[in-house]
Amino acid sequence: MPQHARQYWLFKSEPDAYSIDDFAHDKRTHWDGVRNYQARNFLRDTMQVDDRVLFYHSNAEPMAIVGTAKIVRTGYPDHTAFDPQDSHYDPKSKPDEPTWFMVDIEYLQTFPEPLTRDRLREDKVAAGMMLLKKGSRLSVQPVTADEWKAIHRLASVKER
Repeated sequence: MPQHARQYWLFKSEPDAYSIDDFAHDKRTHWDGVRNYQARNFLRDTMQVDDRVLFYHSNAEPMAIVGTAKIVRTGYPDHTAFDPQDSHYDPKSKPDEPTWFMVDIEYLQTFPEPLTRDRLREDKVAAGMMLLKKGSRLSVQPVTADEWKAIHRLASVKER
């Protein structure tokens, strides 16, 4: 069986909902609540165990990449869609025919300093990231291997 080529991703989270500090404490979490079909498809169909993730604080001051994680469980139905008490409830999603999926991720590291959007724009490689494209709002998005390396170079941390 051919070896899976590692892929790289960026996951956005509002720090008042779930921050890198929360994640560092928990060490592992399921990435639920994604309600965009393109992002869902990445979670359901594309992500593999050992893929790497950039953890991004969105809707924050500053908005920035703040750490890394890895995928430890591939896509499976997002149970929050089935719970009427949950803010991510979707009455059209059923356990036997789920609409929404999630993955499990494990904490790897917090960057010494947040990598802000302005800092990313200053780097030739990082400036091309989907994150910085006008109109790009996906909460889960692909990152290239070169972008992954550039982020670690900018953060002055080793790739993990």
